[in-house]
Amino acid sequence: MANVGIFCATAGGTSLKIAQQLAKAFNVEEEDFINMEEDFDDVEQLLPYDVLFIGSSTWGQGDVHHEWVDPQLDIESVGIDFSGKKIALFGAGDSVKHGEHFCSALGKLYKTFSQAGASIVGFVDANDYNYKFSLSQIEDKLCGLAIDEHNEKEKTQIRIENWIANLKKEIF
Repeated sequence: MANVGIFCATAGGTSLKIAQQLAKAFNVEEEDFINMEEDFDDVEQLLPYDVLFIGSSTWGQGDVHHEWVDPQLDIESVGIDFSGKKIALFGAGDSVKHGEHFCSALGKLYKTFSQAGASIVGFVDANDYNYKFSLSQIEDKLCGLAIDEHNEKEKTQIRIENWIANLKKEIF
């Protein structure tokens, strides 16, 4: 099995809940589960993994969680190579209150990691969501799992379960 790491930044806890389910589903060891606020030191921590689950809530005008700002800038400015790595993105947003940039943090992370050579996996059907705009939308897909605990809580668990099942086929 591939070497799997989870890196998650969360505010309200939704992204962390997703990360915990991913850890269980993919048998990720505790030392490979990185809470960005508590355990992250440097972008070099991302490099040993073949598969990365990258999680972020969306802030403000569609920004990544503040714990991802410096790592994202480091990846872009230093030119770290993620070729050969598979990355699945996940996060939380509010499709009603912030529907004009719903889960756009995923789109920003997609751009950073794909430009660094990573293969992004785990796209979901955008038609399963209701929002005005999202940087995470690429054609008719979202570039990762988007969860809205504020307005579609009843869909959360099935979305996570379906995403995990699809990732197991796509990654392994």
